[in-house]
Amino acid sequence: MNYKNITVAGCGVLGSQIAFQIAFKGFDVAVYDVNEVAVAKAQERISKLKPRYQKHFKVSEEEVDQAFNRLSFYNDLSLAVAEADLVIEAVPEVVQIKSDFYKKLGQVAPEKTIFATNSSTLLPSQFAEDTGRPEKFLALHFANQIWVSNTAEVMKHPGTDPEVFDDMLEFAKAIGMVALPLHKEQPGYILNSLLVPLLEAAELLLVNEISDVESIDKTWQIATGAPKGPFATLDIIGITTAYNIAKAKAETGNPQFVKVAELLKTEYIDKGKLGIATGEGFYHYKKKPDLVNV
Repeated sequence: MNYKNITVAGCGVLGSQIAFQIAFKGFDVAVYDVNEVAVAKAQERISKLKPRYQKHFKVSEEEVDQAFNRLSFYNDLSLAVAEADLVIEAVPEVVQIKSDFYKKLGQVAPEKTIFATNSSTLLPSQFAEDTGRPEKFLALHFANQIWVSNTAEVMKHPGTDPEVFDDMLEFAKAIGMVALPLHKEQPGYILNSLLVPLLEAAELLLVNEISDVESIDKTWQIATGAPKGPFATLDIIGITTAYNIAKAKAETGNPQFVKVAELLKTEYIDKGKLGIATGEGFYHYKKKPDLVNV
């Protein structure tokens, strides 16, 4: 594994976390987004991670400042990837956006550069040909709050070079992750294949008035020893994401998820209750209940 210069493309919530985590572990990171406004937001978002890392890892202010200084910011893709050994893509979960991105990336990135998608729902084989280098392409999927939930799911597609797969597992370890190999493509990877059914079961218990948010979470926590229940987890993930998944299922004609999507939209999204990011979702975060343990 000879990755020294890393580019993270797309710096929303998770992309920003990925970039800072890699820089915190000593790598030089080029951060790319589509325009100056998006780049400025990325700089602000990453700056807010510094005190969280300082507290979690019990390190000095100087150490997190040094990590931040290993970041450089670009809105020109060709400049952002000029020296890249690895590009981690974290652009929006829209097939056409990702496809267009990889076609452009393949034209401007050096021949040596490995490409990895952080997609949580789409498979690398969907974009392998768009990259122009399918053998150097695979998935590297992180969980939100990357410094705490430090899993990295490494998933190859049928055309991925085995050496690239092995190198990516080593890189994941080098940036402080627990490297989790997936030898075949699986929608939802390991984590979401386990997590999404739990979250959807909780939503159905709520929308069908079987029980309430607190009781459902308490049941899961006490009975399994889990630190958080499904609704506290949804607040971390973001209720907009939960709504988008429910809406997609509703559009296939599933009447149960029509009800879930309607509830999430009218009672939460329309009222600005998007989860931890807005200070309120299923729970209030000005007074964090012990139950939630966020």
